[in-house]
Amino acid sequence: MSSAAISASRNCLTFNTWRTSQQLKPKAVIRNFRILNLDQKQLAHQRLKSSRETGELISGQFTRSYQSFKVMDSPPDVFLGQVDRFRGVTVDGKNQNLDAVQFQTKLQKSLEFWRSNKNRAIWFHVYKEQADWIPILAANGFDFHHARTGVVAMYRWLPTDEESNLPNYAHTLLGVGGLVINDQDEILVVSDRFAMIPNSWKLPGGYVEPRENLVDAAIREVEEETGIKTEFRSVVCLRHAHGGNFGCSDIYVVIGLKPKNMDFKRCEREIAKLQWMPVQEYLQHPQVHETNRHFVRTYLDYQKRGLVLTCRSDVHQVLKKEYRLYYVDQEQEQQQTKE
Repeated sequence: MSSAAISASRNCLTFNTWRTSQQLKPKAVIRNFRILNLDQKQLAHQRLKSSRETGELISGQFTRSYQSFKVMDSPPDVFLGQVDRFRGVTVDGKNQNLDAVQFQTKLQKSLEFWRSNKNRAIWFHVYKEQADWIPILAANGFDFHHARTGVVAMYRWLPTDEESNLPNYAHTLLGVGGLVINDQDEILVVSDRFAMIPNSWKLPGGYVEPRENLVDAAIREVEEETGIKTEFRSVVCLRHAHGGNFGCSDIYVVIGLKPKNMDFKRCEREIAKLQWMPVQEYLQHPQVHETNRHFVRTYLDYQKRGLVLTCRSDVHQVLKKEYRLYYVDQEQEQQQTKE
């Protein structure tokens, strides 16, 4: 037998011995489970804090992450990855100290293993500390999928008998505007310091943060820009456009809010002017864009007809994932009509 054949036989024996031993091990399943007993105020604070810091979604009940992963059984010379339900593999490069030569060798063996295992999409999360991995991955057929501060995600579609059906990365920015009207029929309006149209008046608002609900974002943005605390009244409408920042599409959702205080405090970094303006003045003001006037007219029409586009939190029966429902609530309509 040739030396090459002997080597191949040894590699096959090693691989099969490893696979047999691994079959005796239970497959670990990674899920984020959390049981919390919190009142509503604590829950809201904890949800926002947790989602920003760890990316977990929390409810007052029993909640797990939207997608579950299994730790993949891998030989020692193959990258340890997590397998998703589509037979994709995700490798997180954080805290992996491999130089370019070591990475190249391990990548080749890993690709051979993943092909034999019939895995599909292979994902690498590469951090700044492993930036020298990027040209190696690119040379081995990996492409860029998305990036955020400090990390880039690269992928390769392994099957040759089917086309890639991987979804695009998030391509739409989400913003909110707070439509706040007080009991004196005055609307809370701001003039941005860096407005595209100088001295124009608009609703306070901004971008929704990752894993932040629409209503929570509107309440937060209004308070940050104006110092006015608010509570939810109704969703009003949304605007959808294309060609926004970073080449993304843009959805802007207007949320009707009720003020809890009247004394405002301007955010000097972002806001040039701030005031309570009579609604009728706002609707006729030459420095108000027609779309913004339409938002207010729509909200006033809702109030006149007793319409409330409300928001309700719920948990998916199977996924145990928290979500928000937005819908016209007949009971709230009747209640507002009586008031």
